[in-house]
Amino acid sequence: MSDEDRFDPRMVEALVCPQTHGLLTYDAERQELISKSAGLAYPIRGGIPVMLADEARQLD
Repeated sequence: MSDEDRFDPRMVEALVCPQTHGLLTYDAERQELISKSAGLAYPIRGGIPVMLADEARQLD
C-alpha cells in the first residue's frame, strides 16, 4: 500500500458517523471506521473513507 493509499488516522478526529453523528474509531487492520452507536463499519478504500450506510458492514 503506497502512502497515497493510506488513511491518516488523525482524520478520525474530524469525522463523525453520518447516521448518528457519533464518534468513530479506526480499525487499521480491517481498514474501517467503526461506529459503535450505529453498529456499522465504514470501509476505507484507497485511503478514503466511504461514509455511506449502503457500503457499511453491520457489526456482529
